[in-house]
Amino acid sequence: MTVIEIDGLRKGYRGGTAVDGVSLRVGRGEIFGIAGPNGAGKTTVVECASGLRRPDGGTVRVLGLDPQTDRRRLLQRVGAQLQEAALPDAITVGEALRMYASFYDDPADWRALMDQWGLTERRRTGFGKLSGGWKQRLFIALALVGRPEVVFLDELTTSLDPSARRTTWGLIRDIRERGVTVVLVTHFMDEAEALCDRLAIMDRGRVVATGTPAGLIAEGRCRSLDEAYFALITENGV
Repeated sequence: MTVIEIDGLRKGYRGGTAVDGVSLRVGRGEIFGIAGPNGAGKTTVVECASGLRRPDGGTVRVLGLDPQTDRRRLLQRVGAQLQEAALPDAITVGEALRMYASFYDDPADWRALMDQWGLTERRRTGFGKLSGGWKQRLFIALALVGRPEVVFLDELTTSLDPSARRTTWGLIRDIRERGVTVVLVTHFMDEAEALCDRLAIMDRGRVVATGTPAGLIAEGRCRSLDEAYFALITENGV
């Protein structure tokens, strides 16, 4: 079953076109990656799909809903951790989860969620005192507190050390095991290869390739996804 349908999405800013005719399909239960260099338009696609930005053209449907006209209904069914996400330094882990739970009509038990993601011992720790890895763990719990059917995760492991990145990968797999569809924005090809069922590679506002990691490697006659990615971006004129 398709849960995200994007057709001909366009979005521009004063500096130019960020997204130029992007079309994507995401199936229920997938970890679907959106990869590409900085400035490729990845975050803009996610922001349009989650209702945070209004497209200039094209159509977007998430769970059959228009993120603009059905935004209130959609926000009850999706979760998101976006690239610039932050919380006040003084808010504690427990306070943040309790506050986010209050935004939803039928939230998960935030105390149980805190236990499930290993945050209980840090429930009284302020956000500003958490390490990068614990902040990301908290953001994942916050994205799940509304019992979402789809979760958007944007550059979740940027700035994490290798150990924290691997731990976060396990958390992302756990989300999918709960039956949640994951849209993962990344520019790390090892991450995309390890996690994604399928991915779209973007450059300069366009999708230049879609497929499974293995399929993209085979299509490019490459030895790794990183090599296939580099070949695609180079072919696109970078």
